[in-house]
Amino acid sequence: MLEAIAAAYERWDGRGWPGDLEGEEVPLASRIAQVAEFVEVANRMGGVEAAKALARERRGGHFDPRLADLVESEGDVILSGLDTVAVWDVVIQAEPALAVVLSGERFDEALAAMANFVDLKSPYFLGHARAVAELAAAAGDGDALLRRAGLVHGLGRLGISNAILDKRGPLGAGEWERVRMQPYLTERMLCQSDALAPVARVAVQHREPLDGTGYPRGLAGAAISPQARILAAADAYQAMREPRPHRPARSAEEAAAELRAEVRAGRHDIDAVEAVLGAGGQRIPRRREGPAGLTPREVEVLRLVARGLSNKEVAERLVISPKTVANHVEHIYSKIGASNRAGASLFAVQHGLLPEEEFPAGVPA
Repeated sequence: MLEAIAAAYERWDGRGWPGDLEGEEVPLASRIAQVAEFVEVANRMGGVEAAKALARERRGGHFDPRLADLVESEGDVILSGLDTVAVWDVVIQAEPALAVVLSGERFDEALAAMANFVDLKSPYFLGHARAVAELAAAAGDGDALLRRAGLVHGLGRLGISNAILDKRGPLGAGEWERVRMQPYLTERMLCQSDALAPVARVAVQHREPLDGTGYPRGLAGAAISPQARILAAADAYQAMREPRPHRPARSAEEAAAELRAEVRAGRHDIDAVEAVLGAGGQRIPRRREGPAGLTPREVEVLRLVARGLSNKEVAERLVISPKTVANHVEHIYSKIGASNRAGASLFAVQHGLLPEEEFPAGVPA
């Protein structure tokens, strides 16, 4: 099984990845899986004739000639009824071992195996999921859900062509649209299992920056969970530390500086970023800036103002004078470009300064 997984992207003609095997050297399970993957899509998009045409086209190149000939001659039988069966149930019935219920450490091991397989799809992502999982879990004080979300957050890459993932030049509009589908595809895969649905809710948000410019749903501020904010920061930091087709790997210091710049721009949560950088061995400054250069005290004041407290009430809560509060409010307005409390409140929500768990009872997030 391990040999078959390692050869998942080898081709019959030897032009696959990593390109070490060809012909009969490629494990039979790998050859069958490759044909099944492409032929199923062709059948779904254009029917049996499209699947046969694909088999003819790739015969002796990507596909084992014998398997391609089998699709050509027996395609009507092989592909019959695929649209009417519940694939998940059929696979489990065909392999009784899949019906075993996993828990605890074995569950995590299974997710790690899935992550390793997905990361094998591209040389640029080898080990990415495990690294993100460890970083996110450490930043979240050992949160098991965060670790699991880190392991599987990239499953959607299975639905993106390597021609896009490994492209050295800029992506076209259509290619970007495909990339933006990654978290959605991850969510759809994970939601097939009730046990993985909570993991899906975190993983699907890992490309949603606080300013609402992300994907797949364009969420902003408090709509993004605290765990997803940590996962987003961990994924971004780890990705910067790894090479990509269009750039070399960045140093730890460069990655940390860029991530903090994202905080100042209002795209990442400051607490999540500093937790991730701390877990990654970066020095954490005692005094941390918030979005728009707000000081920690100004962030405190803004949070209370956004919740409707008067200057006097804010002063009592923070044990400072109302005049000091008024000065803070004036400075806050100047930094964030607001002219009233409504504008300041909107800024606080958009920049994740009002986490869901801190809303008063009865007030929807």
